[in-house]
Amino acid sequence: MQFLTHLSSTVQTQQTSHSVWQAAVQAGYPAALWRLPNRTDRELIIDSSGSVSTVVMDLEELPMGFAVSPFINPETENTLFLKADFYWRFDENGNILASQNQLATDHPAFDSLFKNNPKTVKNNLAPTVNIVQATDNQQQQFEETVGRAIRQMERGKFRKVVLSRTKTIRFEEQPAIPTLFNRLCAAYPNAFVSAVYLPDRNQIWIGATPERLVSVDAGGIFRTVALAGTQSAFDGEGRPKRTADAPWTQKEIEEQALVSRYIIGCFKKIRVREYIEEGPKTVIAGNLMHLRSDYSVDTQAVNFPQLGTVMLRLLHPTSAVCGMPREAAQEFILTNETHQRELYSGFLGPVNIYRTEGPETHLFVNLRCMKLEGQEGTLYAGAGLTEDSSPAKEWRETELKCDTMLAIVKS
Repeated sequence: MQFLTHLSSTVQTQQTSHSVWQAAVQAGYPAALWRLPNRTDRELIIDSSGSVSTVVMDLEELPMGFAVSPFINPETENTLFLKADFYWRFDENGNILASQNQLATDHPAFDSLFKNNPKTVKNNLAPTVNIVQATDNQQQQFEETVGRAIRQMERGKFRKVVLSRTKTIRFEEQPAIPTLFNRLCAAYPNAFVSAVYLPDRNQIWIGATPERLVSVDAGGIFRTVALAGTQSAFDGEGRPKRTADAPWTQKEIEEQALVSRYIIGCFKKIRVREYIEEGPKTVIAGNLMHLRSDYSVDTQAVNFPQLGTVMLRLLHPTSAVCGMPREAAQEFILTNETHQRELYSGFLGPVNIYRTEGPETHLFVNLRCMKLEGQEGTLYAGAGLTEDSSPAKEWRETELKCDTMLAIVKS
């Protein structure tokens, strides 16, 4: 790999995370900006092809890049992939810590990204945000669908299903994505925060998800989580709850246990017995609390270097975003949801990005996110249903989840 320090020092010092993102969008290059959980540095890649390729996810073979998957993605064969033709790592103030370039310095992308890089960067969100309020009919329709799901579960059609809905917001002008991104990083330090520009779709997806799907670090340690159950992180008087005092209903405990059992079932299917399980425990994700169990496997010790790829195909879509049994739950979702999920509840994250010790892959479920098309934003939220669900309570849960992004947009 060539390093961008081969460029002139003037070009190098002009770059910040804000200016590079804006340059990529103005030039029409796919780009991804992200921050891993519990880290302060930000990373950004640009694909100079101008369009996003579609790949089958093979973590051992894919080059350095960023993957984005739709909800419906059999065998991961419809995964969008942004190649890391350019890569930067920034500190929390947007200053460059490291950078790499896989293109020759006379490539046309250099003119677009560096010589014509905008000198002024819009740092503020749009001054006016209009929330399109849900109508009584929309709430009624959602709750009726929840009731329909409960009746099917009582008849044994499936044990759990995740029903989602959307909320629309309109901006006076398109918001400054790097500013919104930084606000999400500050508000949700334990989340995977990302922004992805997809010029083929004329979309930007931005969010802060608490749910790790598959990670493989430079030492070959595989990780995944079982995350489910939702309640407010604040009591009725607005005071933060202690995680040790969080009350969980039988419905929420069973919902999370279903996800855990599915992961363990996947391990058994591929004859992996040497895994570590921690939890369940209560964790905080912004304004919400969840139940989470953590699983890890030393792929070198079990001699299974392909575990990340194999588990990714087994897990997606997880029961935390689809249901169990998966096929029956997915059929109910596709038949009854009135919107297309698109990339919501798919997965996304960096693939084979080199850190100090070697390449790392970190894929997360695309939750607590907003799709931005011009000046219109679409928020997505889902609720995990079991036969013990309450339709009104599930509606309130989706409202709480939408507030994760709304609180940042309106701040």
